[in-house]
Amino acid sequence: MRILAVNGGSSSVKCRLDEIDRVPSEAAAPLWQAHVELHENLESVLRSVPGPVDAVVHRIVEGGKYRETTRITPEVHAAISAGAEVAPTHNQFELQSIDAAQRVFGASVPQVAAFDTCFHATLAPAAYVYPGPYEWLDLGIRRYGFHGLSHQYASRRAAELLGSESLRLIVCHLGNGASLCAIRDGKSVDTTMGFTPLEGLMMGTRSGSIDPAILIYLMRHRGDTADRLDRILNSESGLLGVSGVSGDMREILASTEPRAKLAFDMYAHRLCREVGAMAGVLGGADAIVFTGGVGENCPPLRRIVEQRFSFLNAKILIIHAEEEWEMIRECYLLLSDVFAGKASNGRKGF
Repeated sequence: MRILAVNGGSSSVKCRLDEIDRVPSEAAAPLWQAHVELHENLESVLRSVPGPVDAVVHRIVEGGKYRETTRITPEVHAAISAGAEVAPTHNQFELQSIDAAQRVFGASVPQVAAFDTCFHATLAPAAYVYPGPYEWLDLGIRRYGFHGLSHQYASRRAAELLGSESLRLIVCHLGNGASLCAIRDGKSVDTTMGFTPLEGLMMGTRSGSIDPAILIYLMRHRGDTADRLDRILNSESGLLGVSGVSGDMREILASTEPRAKLAFDMYAHRLCREVGAMAGVLGGADAIVFTGGVGENCPPLRRIVEQRFSFLNAKILIIHAEEEWEMIRECYLLLSDVFAGKASNGRKGF
């Protein structure tokens, strides 16, 4: 089966084409891949994919009621659209990518949604219910968690490397967006992102968790609107907001500006605070796993975490993020029965 993964992030889109005939485990070399900025024309990129495509799988950040990888139907498409209020940047792009894929490959090629929230479906109510009025839960206000595909892959790969599935893992997905996940025996038991991808760690341009009364104060004393606050929290905060230099950790480390140093120190402080929280949930940790662009490529940050949590005697692992591979694996598990027995000349091209 030839599966194309389309993974739209907050600033770029990664595409990957693989041909597989069994349940995949470790990532193999792709047939084709591309990494482009969001301002580039996605439809043109999709038209450059070589050869036939049997299925297209999309990473969908906000899954709402969907708790497993799902074929995209009109109903699922509508649910993804509804989720755009919670994850506007991601879900709107993902809707565009679904529509572009249908134009390029045709309606006969199945499209699949791999939801970033699915891995966190195992959270217990104590972890996902917010301590506001209980009626919030009826409105769908709860901790969903995100980066699930990355946490899922890192968890499975860590189990392979350590030779055991019975592990307490703290997975640190650190990129422009960032989240931690506490994983016990391969299942998510807590995570730092919540109702939206804004909660939790300090990020590239997102604030992460702050005192909610700050927003009330700004509305009352500065007249900030909901749209203005949304822009501040998601696009003008985090490393960028504190440093005034950049939301990119590489530029923060290279800068001599005092605020850049403060931004790094804050990032490390908040990361350690949340790692400690995840360790408390798990009752310790067998390994701390770093993945994502910052997690994989920022030794000074990893050293701080390793030093502060040396008392845990946890192994430190660096695992390359493979969200597109995890998407392809999920798609194959969903559709393999559909394609079983089909001749190769029965594939639908474009």
